Amino acid sequence: MKNLKPLVLIAVIAFFSACSSVRVASDYDQSADFTNYKTFAFFKPGIDEAEISDLDKKRILRAIETEMLAKGFVKSEDPSMLVSIFTTAQQRVDVYNNYGWGWGAWGPWGPWGPWGGGFGNTVSRTTEGTLYIDLIDASKKELVWQGQGTGYLARDVDRKQERISEIVGEIMQEYPPKQMASN
Repeated sequence: MKNLKPLVLIAVIAFFSACSSVRVASDYDQSADFTNYKTFAFFKPGIDEAEISDLDKKRILRAIETEMLAKGFVKSEDPSMLVSIFTTAQQRVDVYNNYGWGWGAWGPWGPWGPWGGGFGNTVSRTTEGTLYIDLIDASKKELVWQGQGTGYLARDVDRKQERISEIVGEIMQEYPPKQMASN
């Protein structure tokens, strides 16, 4: 029994760390000179098309603005860069078969106590969302950088802003492009 406790602890830690992770990717126009972009504004037509609640849009835009300001950008009425977002969400259902794991066995109390049988299924439902952040050259109206982050969404209202900020922060770590960051 004592040998099972560390295994259970490792499994729980792995499960929760997998739930909190964000998978990110980015792509960019290699001909763009990212040093020319100093100011930004949100691209309202693109943001209006995002199919999420207005409250979540506000949370995302606040997080993006925080990240852009931290990178030295200035919010402007005459920006060099426009910021837009796009989102997708997907329900995920995981079914775990528990054959032979668990406590209890035969008989009213069994050799392992009254904890029930070890057979059964566990069903878990989660929502996995993807946020795309598009950075658009304001003068050319061309996409110059796109960051993407995929992760599990928080249902708890108190945790939503924290989770959104985490996802946006992970995405924005990809900007400027690695090639530019080393110059």
